[in-house]
Amino acid sequence: MSKILTTHVGSLPRSQAVVDFIFAREHQKSFDQAKFDQCMSQACAATVKRQVEAGVDIVSDGETSKISYATYVKDRYTGFSGDSERNAPGDLKRFPGFLKRLADDGGTPQYSRPKCTGDVKPRGQDELNKDINNLKSAMEQHGAKRGFMNAASPGVISLFLQNDYYANREAYLEALASAMREEYETIVASGLDLQLDCPDLALSRHMLFEELTDEEFIGVANMHIEALNHALENIPQDKVRLHICWGNYEGPHVCDIEMDKVFTTLMSAKARYVLFETSNPRHAHEWTVFRDRAAEIPEDKVLVPGVLDTTTNFVEHPELIAERLRKFINIVGAERVIAGSDCGFGTFAGFGTVDPDIAYAKLKSMSDGVALL
Repeated sequence: MSKILTTHVGSLPRSQAVVDFIFAREHQKSFDQAKFDQCMSQACAATVKRQVEAGVDIVSDGETSKISYATYVKDRYTGFSGDSERNAPGDLKRFPGFLKRLADDGGTPQYSRPKCTGDVKPRGQDELNKDINNLKSAMEQHGAKRGFMNAASPGVISLFLQNDYYANREAYLEALASAMREEYETIVASGLDLQLDCPDLALSRHMLFEELTDEEFIGVANMHIEALNHALENIPQDKVRLHICWGNYEGPHVCDIEMDKVFTTLMSAKARYVLFETSNPRHAHEWTVFRDRAAEIPEDKVLVPGVLDTTTNFVEHPELIAERLRKFINIVGAERVIAGSDCGFGTFAGFGTVDPDIAYAKLKSMSDGVALL
């Protein structure tokens, strides 16, 4: 059997120095740009080093310089101002006592989420190029052979930075796809793989579209994929990863739409690598969807199941990692499976459930589990 490669969803814990710089920028406080850039470069090198030491084959920059995987676009693109409505996920609203506890404990990240109030256009790719150069330099320094960089999908941008300018959702998605195209193509042109983060295909069902039927929501999700595929039309499919997510938080998740209902939409994406949750208690059983619908998985798709739960400090046993991977190997074969994580370990700067050292211990356990196959 060919060796199973290891990767993860992208974000990793940030140091306090990184967080302090990011929030200085977020709150428009003065800071030394040269020191900011040096801090990000050093932090990226440190996280790549730890990934390599943990046995991760396909590494990322940990999304070090970004305040979050989606809202970073407000700093790199025109057209955003004011503030979007905050919608708590539907499952948390069903348990108001738990929602209050999260708020009281500081368990919900605070960051700016402006609306779209004008034409969305790139401000240039300087910040992106810094991220790319930091990652490639760190990979060379620490011997990592393959890397990827995250980028927000048009759909997830529309989820968090809501439209108050374009005529309708379709027009907003079209504008976002056109604006993001250059970022996607720049990442791939650098030699890195591109990962699109797409919680809009699942999380948004119980966060923004609660009033829709499942069938109506799938229509929205298909519109999001159509916009994304349009933005990717110049990029080889084998350079693209797509991550679907129901929300990277510890909560009841009783409103999560089933994988079976979004499966066809997911498989229609112009991405070779599909990353998805399959470790947490709400979605661990859904490996059977892939088993039962194996004939519908395109032959060029590579499955990247999450074999690590990113909302708990339990470190998965290597035997459990191997067990989870075997289920997917038996469906599509070892050459079409890569080990991954359910979601990121640093979705929002300064906020994370999993202790930083434990996050890397989990990644090491994943590589140990792969070694058992």
